[in-house]
Amino acid sequence: MSEIVNMSEVFGKNVFNETVMKERLPKAVFKKLKKTIEDGTELDPSIADVVAHAMMDWAIERGATHYTHWFQPLTGVTAEKHDSFISAPDSEGKVIMEFSGKELIKGEPDASSFPSGGLRATFEARGYTAWDCTSPAFLKEDAIGVTLCIPTAFCSYTGEALDQKTPLLRSMQAIDEQSLRIMRLFGNTTAKRVVPSVGPEQEYFLVDRAKYLQRKDLIYTGRTLFGAMPPKGQELDDHYFGAIRERIGSYMNEVNKELWKLGVTAKTQHNEVAPAQHELAPIYDQANLAVDHNQMVMETLKKVAGRHGLSCLLHEKPFAGVNGSGKHNNWSLTSDDGVNLLSPGETPHENIQFLLVLACILKAVDVHADLLRESAADVGNDHRLGANEAPPAIISVFLGEQLEDVIDQLCSTGEATHSKKGGTLKTGVATLPDLDKDATDRNRTSPFAFTGNKFEFRMVGSADSIASPNVVLNTIVAEAFKEAADELEKADDFDTAVHDMIKKLLREHKHIIFNGNGYSDAWVEEAERRGLPNIRSMVDAIPALTTEKAIKLFESFNVFTEAELQSRAEVEYEAYAKVINIEAKTMLDMAGKQIIPAVIKYTTELAESLGKVKSACPEADTSVQAELLTETSALLSDMKVALAALADIVEECEGMESGSEQAHAYHDKVVPAMAALRAPADKLEMIVDKDLWPFPSYGDLMFEV
Repeated sequence: MSEIVNMSEVFGKNVFNETVMKERLPKAVFKKLKKTIEDGTELDPSIADVVAHAMMDWAIERGATHYTHWFQPLTGVTAEKHDSFISAPDSEGKVIMEFSGKELIKGEPDASSFPSGGLRATFEARGYTAWDCTSPAFLKEDAIGVTLCIPTAFCSYTGEALDQKTPLLRSMQAIDEQSLRIMRLFGNTTAKRVVPSVGPEQEYFLVDRAKYLQRKDLIYTGRTLFGAMPPKGQELDDHYFGAIRERIGSYMNEVNKELWKLGVTAKTQHNEVAPAQHELAPIYDQANLAVDHNQMVMETLKKVAGRHGLSCLLHEKPFAGVNGSGKHNNWSLTSDDGVNLLSPGETPHENIQFLLVLACILKAVDVHADLLRESAADVGNDHRLGANEAPPAIISVFLGEQLEDVIDQLCSTGEATHSKKGGTLKTGVATLPDLDKDATDRNRTSPFAFTGNKFEFRMVGSADSIASPNVVLNTIVAEAFKEAADELEKADDFDTAVHDMIKKLLREHKHIIFNGNGYSDAWVEEAERRGLPNIRSMVDAIPALTTEKAIKLFESFNVFTEAELQSRAEVEYEAYAKVINIEAKTMLDMAGKQIIPAVIKYTTELAESLGKVKSACPEADTSVQAELLTETSALLSDMKVALAALADIVEECEGMESGSEQAHAYHDKVVPAMAALRAPADKLEMIVDKDLWPFPSYGDLMFEV
């Protein structure tokens, strides 16, 4: 039995949150800091030293010896450089602990060693981390000890954003300003801020660590590059929401405790569809906190797994043939006076503010479908999107029967006079109560689905940061709100103008709505008829970042400069080429040093057995051994040819200059060559003696956890 945990005592104990600040800071300093956090105003430098000293005292009392500026460069993971609180010893040789306001507010990591897409030359090293006081500092406890982590933005010496947080904070400012304009049009004078709220559901796989360490592909790439399907996969649907096994339950228990200490509201846990797959979901938080917390979640999932003899796989497709992992990004807009702009109410046909917000979001998603698709593009997600398990690579919006009916009324007659009701669900069992039924069903095949009072963007990959999707969502919706507010603020008759605008927007962008089966081939054909883009791969998605439309959008809201967009495109092209190159080289290594030698050993033993049987009993039927030897030798030959072909193509692509051309070469040439090498290898796995096969099988990994 695991120890009993008092959640109220554990939650947030390692966070320098508002309660701690109120206790430790002078009243005037606390008020100034809180105003900065709540109003988004600039930090008063005069209070920085006081805050830093209080933060250091609190951290040291809890065992901290070091502090770090914790930031999110364009590597997909977090970064940190640790400095101790030790200052020069005094005259008696006693250590002095110091942490200044300057050290709290600003750090200087090496900007040249992180991806910059050409914004920084190798010799131009200076970069700055700047404290994001809207995201509380926290303590990280691990084998290193206790470290005070200060969430920060990361910019170059020349001011360009080199991280995920800076553009996110810029986009939050944009959506805040434009959302308030919409609310003011409808008479709301109490709201001072509108904040995007996000709740990311995190899917992941767990495998036994000893087996993980026997597979070079898992170690180097996070996914299996070879592997035949076991007799059983996920076809019985018995793992989904099934009873959680003891070993996994013990792991989840510790993950929850670690996250609760960090103030992460880990709420939901369950088995997912595929064997060895699971999910963790938090309660919603403002976007920048949600991004920070999700990075903590991914790091904690991996760290705690090691303590339980497990390895956590966050790759979008660790196993071919079973479901991959995503990260559903649930997004909404909430004002500081408690209004959710995406809540339709009981009678959505009468909720004019909601209908305008909805129409603007439909416009934003339709106009910038390419950008939204690009925001979910990463190398691993190419294996998942559109693979009959995840949303297709086509952006569409699911609204459900109730809202679709309201829109149909508006588009056909110009008026919406009613809204469909949910009714009652009768179970037919006397002892069970009748249940109130929602007005609409859900659609798990939609990439962008309305689910009551939020939109669920289901495309995001499990290993990816949720920053990019939320930057795009915030900015494209801010643009649609701005264009609506610009027109409506000048209207002589607001009621008529807003009614006409809603009808116009819905009619122009209704083609983005699709409530059917997004997995079907028929939808692919229908989407093409509607003119909706079908961007199938990461390399095809990246150009969306640098179109004239995208540059105008992001520059108009000061979210990205053109140089920053160009740099991010270069970073993504380079990342794609590097990842595929690592995968290809890992395949060459495994095939050449492990699989082929194992198959040769098997065929040798088979040939020796065949010779011995013929020698001992010339009239014996040795057709089975002969057929196996022939089949195995043929597949071995196919594998050797594919191995040589892949090696040649990799060498050719490695010699190319990095950028779009190289990334496309890896996609068009290397990826198919990798598939050609895998095909005979997976067939050989089904033939060769299991004792000779050089690494654990899919069955070993997925069912022996």
